[in-house]
Amino acid sequence: MKPIADRVIIKPAPADEKTKGGIIIPDTAKEKPQRGEVVAVGPGKDGNMMTVAAGDIVLYGKYAGQEITFEGQDYIIMREDEILVVL
Repeated sequence: MKPIADRVIIKPAPADEKTKGGIIIPDTAKEKPQRGEVVAVGPGKDGNMMTVAAGDIVLYGKYAGQEITFEGQDYIIMREDEILVVL
């Protein structure tokens, strides 16, 4: 997959299975992860260079991007400006 313009493809981190106290979280109560690894980056838009690169770990908004499944793996496609921070 190769994103266009200012789009970024992110592989979301797996949801937590347990709390810090050791309580197992059921599937219905798991929250959508807001952290992931950048897999691919588009070339930029209007001559602006992208500030993230493949391999970066990023945090993004809870409802950011479009979720897709490609070859059995879940990904999120979003604009670079929806990324909140690079860790």
